[in-house]
Amino acid sequence: MPVLEQLRADHAPAVLAFELANRDYFAASVGDRGDAFFARYADRHRALLAEQTTGVCAFYVLAAGDGSVVGRFNLYDLEDGGAALGYRVAQHVAGRGVATAAVMELCRLAPARHSLRTVRAAAADENAASRKVLLKAGFVPAGPAGPADVGGKPGTWYRRDLAPWRQD
Repeated sequence: MPVLEQLRADHAPAVLAFELANRDYFAASVGDRGDAFFARYADRHRALLAEQTTGVCAFYVLAAGDGSVVGRFNLYDLEDGGAALGYRVAQHVAGRGVATAAVMELCRLAPARHSLRTVRAAAADENAASRKVLLKAGFVPAGPAGPADVGGKPGTWYRRDLAPWRQD
């Protein structure tokens, strides 16, 4: 069973392998990141960790038992108790409930770890799988998303209010 882990420096090789192995799969729905992204991934990974340290973003990987990455789940624009969510899972685990379970787990952790009360996510209207994940994870449609929000395509923003965190 894959485990959701906050991004660390030692995840870099596994994240790069995940991105490379699924490059064509991801490019089909959200556009290709380009050769420079992969060539400079070590620098990008360090930049993500630095950004995470500031508290404006929180990056997670879904790690399989063998240490490989099968998904990425990112909270960004953390502000005033809210954040946006972006995620992607490997092609070989897509359609098996992995993304839904990880999104639900992240929503469970987010109030205590990141002081979040709401999370929003945009999905392209043509991306039925992503919309299904969000709905199954308790998100509700919250309005139109512009092409800049979903890879140049029309889409919808979804929102989920999170259970308040209480320290007992």
